[in-house]
Amino acid sequence: MARRRPAKGQVIGGFTLLERIHDGEMSTVWMVRREGAEGHGEEDFPMAMKIPRLGYGDDPVSIVGFEVEQMILPRLTGPHVPRYVAGADFSEQAFIVTEFVQGEPLGALAEGAPLPAEQVADIGARVATALHDLHRQHVIHLDVKPANVIFRPGGAAVLIDYGLSRHDQLPDFLAEEFRIPMGTGAYMAPEQVLGSRDDPRSDIFALGAVLYRLATGRFPFGTPASVGGLRRRLYRDPVPPRAIVPRCPAWLQEVILRCLEVDPDARYDTAAQLALMLRNPGQVVLTDRAERSGRDGRVAVLRRWFRAIGADAPARRTAAAQLSAAPFVAVAVDVGNAAGALLEAQRRSVLGLVRATPGARLACLAVLKTARFGMDMNVDAEGNNLHVKVLLALRQWAQPMGLPQDSVTFHVLEAPDPAAAIVDYAAANHVDHLIVGARGHSAVRRYLGSVSSQVVAQAPCTVTVVRAAEAPAVPVPAGGDGGMSVP
Repeated sequence: MARRRPAKGQVIGGFTLLERIHDGEMSTVWMVRREGAEGHGEEDFPMAMKIPRLGYGDDPVSIVGFEVEQMILPRLTGPHVPRYVAGADFSEQAFIVTEFVQGEPLGALAEGAPLPAEQVADIGARVATALHDLHRQHVIHLDVKPANVIFRPGGAAVLIDYGLSRHDQLPDFLAEEFRIPMGTGAYMAPEQVLGSRDDPRSDIFALGAVLYRLATGRFPFGTPASVGGLRRRLYRDPVPPRAIVPRCPAWLQEVILRCLEVDPDARYDTAAQLALMLRNPGQVVLTDRAERSGRDGRVAVLRRWFRAIGADAPARRTAAAQLSAAPFVAVAVDVGNAAGALLEAQRRSVLGLVRATPGARLACLAVLKTARFGMDMNVDAEGNNLHVKVLLALRQWAQPMGLPQDSVTFHVLEAPDPAAAIVDYAAANHVDHLIVGARGHSAVRRYLGSVSSQVVAQAPCTVTVVRAAEAPAVPVPAGGDGGMSVP
């Protein structure tokens, strides 16, 4: 059925087209206003309508991708996605109306590359946080690139354009109907080239390519338009960033090249882990990646080429399965005041969790309590820096566990309220499981409430409370009962 080309002033599905703001290969995007919304408080944010192209010769992928986006967008919530408003299918005039995200597009920032390392890390951490939120909602984006990221005025990254995305719990129309790699050539992960659309670590690879561009001003694998060109990333490594921009720090090269590993298992397990590293450069464990000054030699490339000849898509790994296999565990340790028996009990609890899930990432936390008002002394009586002193004590506490260096990080939080600091860290870093120690009973502690009980009541994740006594640890689900008394 022929439909007239959308025009300014036209009303579609109860929305008036105001101004065309994008004219792409797969769709056009218009600013719109809901008819009859004036004075009723319904239009409290700007809205945009995406209309798919349906002309002769238009790519059928765009039609299927539009159906995919219609399925996924209504299921997404939170600050990292555009708010869904309305939509219609192809039985009439197909469209999707969402919040028009106002802010700074990453594409504009990328035009100024190479950017300073601190800015690259900040951008990457914000995008990784958005990706982790998306993966927790069972969605893999599969087209992460600067054009699909906008930063809200408050700084939060928003991911847009879900036409190539995959939802764990919905049919994958694109995989069912097409046998070609789908994505943007400059950022597509190797497994996508092979036809896999099931691994959230594909988004980590794409973000690594974005970080490479921001840090160097170049694309790590060029901008190939053929399948043969895309397959080169299966065996040809990129030029190390520091060979292009010598001022790029070793830790940033380490992070970028780890994201760009061909094997998904060699990348960061989750986007939350990547965000944590970008926010804590001092915690990045440097390997040979950090020191590379050139691409691999001919022999190494030839070996990878032979392996790539018969390479198949890796086994399916959904977003939910990957997050379950790589939980983020944090343990809050009172290294300065807790009894030795409690510290040992916390070590046992940590080891039990980590051994049960070998892919777990552990963050060891200690809180250096500060005064709410006035100045704090940052040295002890012997002149030792208190922050460094607590950090060293925290590392010493963890040493007997013998955990791999690249699976554990250490953080000293300075705050007047230890419970609030622990809860804030857990929320900001998407911690999945938090372990806290509970010290002995006392009338004062029962009256004021202990740190552990406050954490149980407020933490956004599962909390295990550990005691020094013989009694077992007490796990409390996310959103614990605020009325529960834990000493």
